[in-house]
Amino acid sequence: MARARAQRNATITDVAREAQVSIKTVSRVFNDEPNVRPATRDKVRAVAKDLDYHPNAAARSLAGRRTHLLGLAYGSVSPNYVYDIQKGAAARLEADRYRLVVMPFVEGEEAPARMRALARTSAVDGLVLVPPLGDDAATLAAIEQSGLPYVRIAPTRGESRAPDVSMDDRAAVDDVVAHLAALGHRRIAIVRGRPNHSSTAIRFAAFKESLERRNLAYRAELSVEGDYTFASGLEAGRQLLALAEPPSAIFASNDDMAAGVLSAAHEAGVAVPRRLSIVGFDDSTIAQVVWPRLTTIHQPTCDMAHAAVDALLALIQGRPSPAHIVLPHRLIDRGSTAAAADAAAEPAL
Repeated sequence: MARARAQRNATITDVAREAQVSIKTVSRVFNDEPNVRPATRDKVRAVAKDLDYHPNAAARSLAGRRTHLLGLAYGSVSPNYVYDIQKGAAARLEADRYRLVVMPFVEGEEAPARMRALARTSAVDGLVLVPPLGDDAATLAAIEQSGLPYVRIAPTRGESRAPDVSMDDRAAVDDVVAHLAALGHRRIAIVRGRPNHSSTAIRFAAFKESLERRNLAYRAELSVEGDYTFASGLEAGRQLLALAEPPSAIFASNDDMAAGVLSAAHEAGVAVPRRLSIVGFDDSTIAQVVWPRLTTIHQPTCDMAHAAVDALLALIQGRPSPAHIVLPHRLIDRGSTAAAADAAAEPAL
């Protein structure tokens, strides 16, 4: 559709006239209201783009319309993980009228009160909850009482009427253990995540189950608590490598901690992967900027955020949305894993 752009600022009347629809229909399109045919919606948006028409957001707000802002609420979680979530959410909104507001929360008593205040002020039209906020029962109750639409990313507990987007953490951890066992590793350690993060318990349980499935012993001294930060991974790596009989492989429950373990190995003069194999989880940016690059589980974090925003917009606009969306993971085999130095026996599978 090729037209010369108007010399003055285009109005809603101009768009309606060019698209051959009513002003009310144009208003419905830009307020994302239901009951507009897709072909009509596309035509109106195309005309608006051609005329360089931009609705007045302030006027819509004063008229009681939507804010066209979505809140991305997160608590204590890896900054690399939050960055990837933001990237995926922003990518979904590139061609949309909605914009993203990133909202850090402190888990505990503060979160439910802040959620209620957020709903009262109508600051956002809906929320995407990043773990562990989506597993906090009090926070969910506060949001549901307010009636504010929301979608959860990677929840592991807490019943909710809202849609959620996740991946299979148990299967992913099993892939990690299978990979290391196939390389002949027998003393496999784990660096656990933050104790109050529900993914920590799930990944730890899956780790022990995967060892048992392959007739590999779980040893308490090879299990160290971290908190999903680089510093905790560094300290855990130092502790594990100082053992009289250190592990030949370490699985860290996220990439930040895996990078910390790698730093501890460099510090101790332990060659990776010749003497020690390291596996992370997430496939965040840090996995590719350390050396050697980390073998890790690719969690489709950006795609999960993209799908979560899509589901939230469907709720806001009165369209149907799937209750549960599960996206696939995969193990990325990079340079931080290799055959165990003493792997003379057949690998356990």
